[in-house]
Amino acid sequence: MKSLYRNLGVALLAACSLMACQKDVLNKMPLDSYSDQSVWKDLNLAEAFADFQYTILPNPGHYWDKLTNRSWALSSACDEAYNRFDDYNASIMNSGSLTPDNLNNFDIWPETYKRIQDCNTFLSKIDNVPGDATRRNRLKAEITYLRAYAYFKLISDYGGVPLVTKPFDLNSKFDMQRSSFEDCVTFIVGECDAAAAVLPDSYPNSAGELGRATKAAALALKSRVLLYAASPLWNTTNDSKKWQLAADAAKAIIDMPGYQLYTGNYADLFTTRNSELIMTRAGSKQYLWDAFQGVEMFLAPNGYHGWSSFAPSQNLVDAFGTADGKDITDPTSGYDPQHPYANRDNRFYSDIICDGRPYGRPEFFKDRYTAGHSNVAEMYEGGLDSQQGWDTWNATLTRYSFRKYQDTTYNYNVETQTNKFWIIARLSEIYLNYAEAQYQLKNEAEARHYLDLLRHRAGIVNDLPGNLTGPDLLKKIQNERQVELCLEGHRYYDVRRWKIADDTENKPLGGMKIIKNTDGTKTYSYIKVQDRRFLPQHYLLPIPREEIRRTNLLQNPGYN
Repeated sequence: MKSLYRNLGVALLAACSLMACQKDVLNKMPLDSYSDQSVWKDLNLAEAFADFQYTILPNPGHYWDKLTNRSWALSSACDEAYNRFDDYNASIMNSGSLTPDNLNNFDIWPETYKRIQDCNTFLSKIDNVPGDATRRNRLKAEITYLRAYAYFKLISDYGGVPLVTKPFDLNSKFDMQRSSFEDCVTFIVGECDAAAAVLPDSYPNSAGELGRATKAAALALKSRVLLYAASPLWNTTNDSKKWQLAADAAKAIIDMPGYQLYTGNYADLFTTRNSELIMTRAGSKQYLWDAFQGVEMFLAPNGYHGWSSFAPSQNLVDAFGTADGKDITDPTSGYDPQHPYANRDNRFYSDIICDGRPYGRPEFFKDRYTAGHSNVAEMYEGGLDSQQGWDTWNATLTRYSFRKYQDTTYNYNVETQTNKFWIIARLSEIYLNYAEAQYQLKNEAEARHYLDLLRHRAGIVNDLPGNLTGPDLLKKIQNERQVELCLEGHRYYDVRRWKIADDTENKPLGGMKIIKNTDGTKTYSYIKVQDRRFLPQHYLLPIPREEIRRTNLLQNPGYN
């Protein structure tokens, strides 16, 4: 189908960009003049086509017109964050008004199946492309992984979906039926195993290879899909065999050489290449204000001329415990509601910008100093980072901003944006996957051990007590995922697979109001930022009505 290749020139350029690549793929003829036939006679062109399929993966850009890229948007569609600009139509999700007709920019169905069609086309053609067989096989494995990831995205949102493994053509029938969730899981796991058997452990440390799929990336996807399949949403009988599969998949990665928890400055984990990262997708270096790739620009507070696009909720802030690892609701924790940001888990200070916390280098924000202030955040009423401060249209309504993923070593207001990456998988997630599976298999000491590894890395000295068992231990596992993996796209799916979204998403999203008193002290009080409503059918998204009409697929319950 020629339409698949009419944008190959764009694909070639985008492929270089998404892999943070500096090399010139080809320089033979205008990039938009390749025919279908020539693509599958040139391995360089075939590889460029394969590289473009990495758009299946979420990336660090803030694009509300890229319908498969829900990296940041997932945070504001659950109790983790608030997006005041409603960039991805998360308000539809949060208000309880979701229908098959109004999902808009939150819907990934059509765009994801477009990528699956491309993957199927590639897999049907690549064996006949002349060139190095090892390179061909590696590309096949990359596409196998990416197609598996695409299907994982679909089943996470919609449940069982049609499994399409051959490219459609003009003679194809489109009246396919939905496969069961279990059949989709089996397919994805098989694809992950097949890809892992071929993909390399690593690539040369060059710009052109950053972000390519590896053996560990494929196994990390297998770990996540098996964890989801074992969870209450789908494992209604709590079948221990499913939990054992999830445990085994996680342990296979834990036992791989080459990966270890990052022990440097925690905030740098998300901005530097390090031994904890299993799979990332790179953004490209962009000029100031360009393409919404500037993570600092759209996350930083308004008083620093940022946009506060995704603001942490009070719900998330309260999930962070105290420095000794206790919950703030524990009466022995020493937590003081009128000094709420004192003596907190070190991850809180690395992930969240709150009132009173320094942000960035002082020399980057001279205008604040000229006005008699400093680089310390002022979220209190009347402060520079409040609704009465600078650039008020960008003020955070929760009175928090995210610090996570921000590179504060450069001045985003005047300098070129730096290269960024979105974390697809890292070792911390695998530890948490393993801990949860071991808990469900009644191996609670093993579950506590892997939680403690993460907590110790965060500076929490004390081990979890041996009497932390049963439902209380499960809550701690869930809490650790909420804290450790915040703003990484997990929370939205975690509360659904655990079947707790009817609680977490059915309460107002909170923030903090801070009054600075005349004596310099401050008074803190919780506020409601947004009412939230979650209905039983919202554990899955509706298939878009247009797709139902076109294919006569069975709609998810509650959306007819």
